[in-house]
Amino acid sequence: MKIVASELKNILLITLGSALLAFGVTAFLLPAQIATGGTPGMSIIIHYVTNVGVSLAMLMVNIPLIIAGIKFITPAFAARTIFSVSMTSLFIEIYPNLFIFPTISDMLLSTLYGGICIGVGVGFILKGQASAGGTTIIAKIISNYTSIKPAQAILVLDVIIICATAFIYKDMELALWSLMSIYVSAKVIDKILSGSVSEKVVHIVSKHSQEIGVKISEDLGRKGTILSGHSLTLQTPKEVLFVVVGSREIEKLKAIINQHDEQALVIVMEASEMMGSSLLT
Repeated sequence: MKIVASELKNILLITLGSALLAFGVTAFLLPAQIATGGTPGMSIIIHYVTNVGVSLAMLMVNIPLIIAGIKFITPAFAARTIFSVSMTSLFIEIYPNLFIFPTISDMLLSTLYGGICIGVGVGFILKGQASAGGTTIIAKIISNYTSIKPAQAILVLDVIIICATAFIYKDMELALWSLMSIYVSAKVIDKILSGSVSEKVVHIVSKHSQEIGVKISEDLGRKGTILSGHSLTLQTPKEVLFVVVGSREIEKLKAIINQHDEQALVIVMEASEMMGSSLLT
């Protein structure tokens, strides 16, 4: 039953993500002739070169890539990806028949909102344990036979798409708008996958870590962990207080630390993702 519920959740995420991805392409990028990264960008370019519909171009690009790279991915992932590509193509095909999209003359608006829609859509698709297209598989194949990492391969493919945009449209501005669209999408995807965590991870090296920890617990209501260590050169014992606080609590935390030890070493880092809550209560 758990497996069925999990798969239904994946299907829902993929369907919603495909709808948003298709909306971003159809409503914003396609009318402005702006490309994006991955196979959606390749499909837009193919559409303008051959006049083949974007939905058909997506299928023509993706299905062979998925079949070619089947040994690099699991059958379940391949099936979900085919479903994702099919749904995206379907939505791209039916949207113009369902809605009359207003013409947006501002390129910045088209780029930003197109990038946001595509970013959210791809983020949902990835959360649904699928891929939005075949460039991920191309990257896996390249990394399997070369020393190039998948992320680097995807970046190279996106650069090729941007260069193709500049060459085909003979318009450098469109290529730059496309680059901005890819950047916006990437940032949104990262936000979707990492969540909206606004916590900070703080490491405090101090001789008064016990007192600081007690004060943090009393004033901020946060718990933490004291780690034992030693100096790298002198081998003297050290205590490191590890605590997670909210972004708005950082200044209060600094004040607490300064009250007890002005010489304390404090390192503050972003917590991009967190699981569990034992340190936050």
